Amino acid sequence: MGEEERLPTHGEEAPESEVRSILYSPVHWFKMLARELHWSFVFGVVSVYGVSQGLGGALARVGTQFYMKDVQKVQPSEAQVYAGITSLPWIVKPLWGILTDVVPISGYHRRPYFVFAGSLGIVSMLFLSLHPGLHIVLALLSLTASSASVAIADVTIDACVAQKSGLHHSLAADMQSLCSLSSSIGALVGFSLSGIFVHLIGPQGVYGLLTIPAGLVFVVGILLKEQRVSAFAYEQISQNLANAGKAMWRTLKCPDVWRPCLYMFLSFSLGLNVSEGMFYWVTDSPSGPSFSKQIIGYIMAIGSVGSLLGAILYQYGLKDYPFRDLLFWAQILSCLSGMLDLALVLRWNLWLGVPDFVFVVVDASVSQMIGRFKWMPLLVLSSKMCPPGIEGTFFALLMSIDNAGLLTSSWLGGLLLHVLNVTRTEFGNMWLAILIRNVLRIAPLFLLFLVPRTDPSSSILSDDVDNMKEAVEAREDPDNVELVALVDRKDGGG
Repeated sequence: MGEEERLPTHGEEAPESEVRSILYSPVHWFKMLARELHWSFVFGVVSVYGVSQGLGGALARVGTQFYMKDVQKVQPSEAQVYAGITSLPWIVKPLWGILTDVVPISGYHRRPYFVFAGSLGIVSMLFLSLHPGLHIVLALLSLTASSASVAIADVTIDACVAQKSGLHHSLAADMQSLCSLSSSIGALVGFSLSGIFVHLIGPQGVYGLLTIPAGLVFVVGILLKEQRVSAFAYEQISQNLANAGKAMWRTLKCPDVWRPCLYMFLSFSLGLNVSEGMFYWVTDSPSGPSFSKQIIGYIMAIGSVGSLLGAILYQYGLKDYPFRDLLFWAQILSCLSGMLDLALVLRWNLWLGVPDFVFVVVDASVSQMIGRFKWMPLLVLSSKMCPPGIEGTFFALLMSIDNAGLLTSSWLGGLLLHVLNVTRTEFGNMWLAILIRNVLRIAPLFLLFLVPRTDPSSSILSDDVDNMKEAVEAREDPDNVELVALVDRKDGGG
């Protein structure tokens, strides 16, 4: 009896087993993805999304904001417009997608483009970091080149994600979760360090550090597993480009494709971006909190936790819900969260006894979480709309539509700040700019009829478009990251 009394009961084992299961669940999930999708694919996703875009993007964002404000000394409206200019390479993502799909270099479709992207990023960041007093035009050219390097790496890894989504329908949401989690964790680390680095070594010193993420992208191009294409006929490139255009046009004419595309563009365009005005207000306005560089970094770091929570919430609780339902609630929450900025500028938080730092941290966290909550179903929806054979090109086209909406939002936001005379020293109408932005966030609710009611596990493409899979899958190796695309596929649709 004594020994039996010392034996643990089932009820005593259960909590420990459940805790262990929860702790090891992410590890098992990560191993499952590496096993099913190949480790080099997972390594590429983590490197590009986590290190290059997440960590590097965080350092670049904070560094560039202070570079424009303190080094170039531009107005908030100008900084908003310049931010749009440097994002132009993301608008032409279909160009990078077409090149990676139909123009192999030395027999490879993916690896050389990673190598080129990494090299371009290293050179542009070194140029910025080593030239003090650089003219604004040259600075914009360097920043745009750096943006192009990230965009090229992004579209190349996106092509891999789109292809894998087509081959593994059940893992489509998991792949987007891997992308988002990598990006969020990288951004958390990057923002945590950004303010400290900007304070210690200045914005241009931060640009020097950004050669490290670019170098890792270069390494991805060296290590990525890809089957070499032999005897490629480069004279077929023009025909392949024509075939790509025909396939893309045929897909875009499908109502289940162009309607969501229209929604994505309009929903992003109508959410006016006035973030540069807010940045100048929280750092320079006499009536604002006057945050230091370190505080700005910490706020953005904590805000990125909200983005991470949004990705986790989607992965473990919301990924199976219909797209339209998720986007409805995401837009409602976006409208409500925008009121926090208004309360901050009008100083209602002080009237309620809430310190500026606490209020801004909550604001940033909630906004980032809702932004991720809205972005992830759109990513999954986009990956489901890609026709087989041109996954990289078409996914890049869909992302360029989103980025065109973001560019429109940034430029319209800059125009709004200019019209309302929000400058480096004048912030009297900042509250009105925020109010106008919040009102416009309601508009996408009336466009949700453009989004299909289907859930992420259902097919989006019509049978006519989806039938192209047979010709492609017959020649694909599931373990091969390469997209067979249009290299030697005859276009059946003429």
